[in-house]
Amino acid sequence: MNKITILIHCKDRPNIIASVTNFIAHNGGNIVYIDQHVDREQNIFFMRLESEFGSNSFDTVEFKSAFKNDIAEKFKMKWRIYSSEKKPKMALFISKYDHCLYDLLGRYNSGELNLEIPFIISNHMDLKPIADSFKIPFYHIPVTKDTKEKAENSQLELLDKYNIDFIVLARYMQIVSEKLISKYPNKIINIHHSFLPAFVGAKPYHSAYKRGVKIIGATSHYVTEELDAGPIIEQDVTRVTHAHSISDLITKGRDLEKIVLANAVKLHANRKVMVYNNKTVIFS
Repeated sequence: MNKITILIHCKDRPNIIASVTNFIAHNGGNIVYIDQHVDREQNIFFMRLESEFGSNSFDTVEFKSAFKNDIAEKFKMKWRIYSSEKKPKMALFISKYDHCLYDLLGRYNSGELNLEIPFIISNHMDLKPIADSFKIPFYHIPVTKDTKEKAENSQLELLDKYNIDFIVLARYMQIVSEKLISKYPNKIINIHHSFLPAFVGAKPYHSAYKRGVKIIGATSHYVTEELDAGPIIEQDVTRVTHAHSISDLITKGRDLEKIVLANAVKLHANRKVMVYNNKTVIFS
């Protein structure tokens, strides 16, 4: 059984859904999932569709070519077709915090994440034992003010060598440069506390504690050149009270970071995110 996922966005107009579904039926496909959304302000149509093909003669390359000629060009679509046979390859970038790393690797090891992790990159050696315990190659690439460009070139070489599809910054405490962002647009996922921009700096939980906040949270987003301003993929919050200490806030915040990052990774790996004008459409 061949299964494909189609992501589409274009100017909204009549007959898009009928044309796409009829095309799939004509090519012997059975639609097992379909969802669509229209942004009324921008007049943009979005659709995600999963279809199965039972024929042994089905060819993804030929299907893409026919879809482009018969459907995509007619509606001036921006589109992607993915085969379920190919799992996306994810590179993990880390520093010294281990909570998100442990969580992602645990989910990966249990088969929860539909992806491959060819390697882990870190600017420190602290978490190498974790990578070793999960039998994932670990590359130590130090980053300083003087070596930043050299380090980035080494990172890019590894990303090219392993044909990486997307990157996850699992509490990687370095600013990613424009060069890397331009090579992986909307394919670098970051996680941070939701205090930004209200509580910036190295100790946001301390600042939030002093202000007596009642809600803390975490946000996962795509990395753009504007720091912490990329399209948001996933968010969550939890309530706190005056009785919680700074340590409690940090613990609760890290729990949220793990969950929010894992959910964002799953959404991206399962091709359920579409980006348009620095916003996201998240399909169920």
